[in-house]
Amino acid sequence: MKNTFFLFYFATISILAFSQWTWQNPLPQGNHLRSVFFTSDNTGYAAGESGMIIKTIDGGASWTVLSAGTFETLHALHFNDANAGFAVGSAGAILRTTNAGISWTALSSGTTQLLHSVCFTDINTGYVVGDGGTILKTFDGGTTWTAIASGTTRILRSVHFPCSNTGFTGYAVGSGGLILKTTDAGETWNTLPSGTLNNLFAVYFTDFDNGYAAGASGTMLKTTDGGSTWVSIWAGTYANIYSVFFTGMDTGFIADGENIMKTTDAGLTWNVLTTGTTDALMSVFFCSAGTGYAVGGTIIKTPDGGETWTTLQKGTTSNLFSICFTDDETGYSVGAEGTILKTSDAGFTWTAVPCGTTNRLCSVYFTDAATGFAAGRFGTILKTMDGGDSWTAIPCGTTDWFYSICFTDPSTGYVAGGVFGKGTILKTLNAGADWTVLPVVTSHPLYSICFPDAVTGFAVGYWGTILKTTDGGTTWTELPSGTIHDLNAVYFFNTNEGYAAGDAGTILKTTDSGATWTIIPTGTTKGIFSLNFPDSNTGYATGENGIMLKTVNGGLSWTTLPGVTNNYLESAWFIDANTGYIAGDHGNILKTTNGGIVFTNEHKSNKSMLNIYPNPANSRITVAHEFNLPGEYAVTIFNIKGEPLMQHKFQDHPVEMKVSMLPKGVYVVKTETREGVESKKLVIQ
Repeated sequence: MKNTFFLFYFATISILAFSQWTWQNPLPQGNHLRSVFFTSDNTGYAAGESGMIIKTIDGGASWTVLSAGTFETLHALHFNDANAGFAVGSAGAILRTTNAGISWTALSSGTTQLLHSVCFTDINTGYVVGDGGTILKTFDGGTTWTAIASGTTRILRSVHFPCSNTGFTGYAVGSGGLILKTTDAGETWNTLPSGTLNNLFAVYFTDFDNGYAAGASGTMLKTTDGGSTWVSIWAGTYANIYSVFFTGMDTGFIADGENIMKTTDAGLTWNVLTTGTTDALMSVFFCSAGTGYAVGGTIIKTPDGGETWTTLQKGTTSNLFSICFTDDETGYSVGAEGTILKTSDAGFTWTAVPCGTTNRLCSVYFTDAATGFAAGRFGTILKTMDGGDSWTAIPCGTTDWFYSICFTDPSTGYVAGGVFGKGTILKTLNAGADWTVLPVVTSHPLYSICFPDAVTGFAVGYWGTILKTTDGGTTWTELPSGTIHDLNAVYFFNTNEGYAAGDAGTILKTTDSGATWTIIPTGTTKGIFSLNFPDSNTGYATGENGIMLKTVNGGLSWTTLPGVTNNYLESAWFIDANTGYIAGDHGNILKTTNGGIVFTNEHKSNKSMLNIYPNPANSRITVAHEFNLPGEYAVTIFNIKGEPLMQHKFQDHPVEMKVSMLPKGVYVVKTETREGVESKKLVIQ
């Protein structure tokens, strides 16, 4: 036991890199998940886009985001036992954990092909399949991988070895109805007649003879003779089937990206189950005949063989297009289907507020702590006078779409938008009670509007459009932008210095009130949707596929920040140079307290900055660092097996934690701060 502890302990105290972005909505995280795997009734993992791996030790009631060390999409998970697990994905990524997910090591796969599936027949022998007919095999528990000739260059999506045999017979399926079989532990593979040309995404055998292959357009095949012949069966769907899992010879489940279906007669008939979610479901896994999980755009669980399902993910998954804060604690985000979220505790919790509309809301702006406005599609303008607790629709005389709203004082405000072939700007002089359509000299929709003072304003939009007014919107002049890319965001510090950003990684800067614009290299071709500057030097831009850019020299150069999601990030709001929030698609809200940068630190046991006292302890502990670090940080307590038992996030320093519920024994306390990650032994007596 002592040796086991120290192996785990020193495995966690190593060179660790992490970006200080924390998920605030949805929880536990907002990336789409591709695979789920449980090692016991209570302990399980899910993995997916942007290198996301999460873990639960309480049957899905709570989840911990693990540090995978990669941004590659992970397509499949497999665990050999409670501690040893693998994740595979894009660009030839193979990750391994030997301590129940506490740390993950990137293994050399020898390929850059996308890897779709992983399967082990024993603790040492495993297989991975992927694009280009890739089949990899390991004999040493994943330390080394050898490429095996598959006889095809087609995509291989799934690999499975029936657990009832000795590990010699296995199957792989892929594009064009391809089914391969091996009877010599993967050394050679033979093509089987499938009877279909549809792509196959999943294969599963319940014993040596009986198996299923499923794929595009509801394709479901069954064999009862070890794959020699396959018969097409009706699965009750025309959608793509991505996952197959059987809990017995007769009872099985499939996920088709929309629904979960169940059979109790070995696939002869399938029934659609009521899951309570419309989010895509990509993978299904059962720990027992009763307890099962499915993941995709959400996480769901059944305790009774699929009869009832509970959504484990918390928070909205509606796309969010705008975010703003009125002080350090209070913020708002708006989005699709009339979504309005409010936080009063610096983003730790977000509450949905009813607003009386299902129209998309594209922009939110507050003039003071109590008074705010939201604008969106079909001429929607909403107003609150009680800090966002209730909202009232304001008529404006148009059904044009609004993309941006701003105010120069509590009474004077503007909305900008339009439809194809028409740009629209409205103005109010009485805090939104009445709106006047302003004469606009463009036929292009306008996506963002900004006023650096009471009379000087700028609006940007489709096809590189930039408009300027110097008389409070009475007249507008079109400025030469030097680009034909759509401009989605505009930000001015004062009447002279400002920025515009848009498609294809475009960022423009002016220092002469828009008379001339300079194109700033950004190093990306991804669309930029949002600009925010907490001070004249520090700025952030967010956009397509999770792109995050930062400048510290007034926009002269931009650095790409390490990503945490592939979802579109639509809006950014920074309270200061370090503390900021980003909102985006799939309900994503992210927070940073260190400007989004990555710290890499090597903490050795004889140079510890982490203090835990008393230690040994019996009821409470205090966790502190040598340096009184500002901002949010997390403290996690693990047992000797590497299983996370408690996790809390704190703003204050030092912190006190109650540990009286933990049994006597040895534990590890891990802290994640803006300075890095460090772990230390804790004894409960």
